[in-house]
Amino acid sequence: MPTPSPLSIATQSVQRLVKEDVYYRKELAQQSERVSKIEADFKTAPKSEDGNAEFMLKQEQKAIEETRAVFAPLHERIAEAVQRLEEQIATAESDSADAGEIKKAREALDLGRNLEPPVV
Repeated sequence: MPTPSPLSIATQSVQRLVKEDVYYRKELAQQSERVSKIEADFKTAPKSEDGNAEFMLKQEQKAIEETRAVFAPLHERIAEAVQRLEEQIATAESDSADAGEIKKAREALDLGRNLEPPVV
């Protein structure tokens, strides 16, 4: 198996980071949903049977804060990976690299550029 080209490595890096962003956004949505459910349950029955609802609410809110903290550094890494990919595309085009590989790289580049802004 031949070693992957620098263009292929840069492409895969951007794709992986974009996938990570999508994963964290889904996780944040699920956590927010759980917090809403716990808050609704807490409002209907503030004195829960096990007395654990308030603790669980604080834990879920802490998890949301931790997940949100991931976005700023992740988007910095994505910006760096996009920049490296742009450089690799320019190099590959000047070297007349495989058109299919360049096409995949451009698609990954579009994904990296068109991400939603970081969640705060």
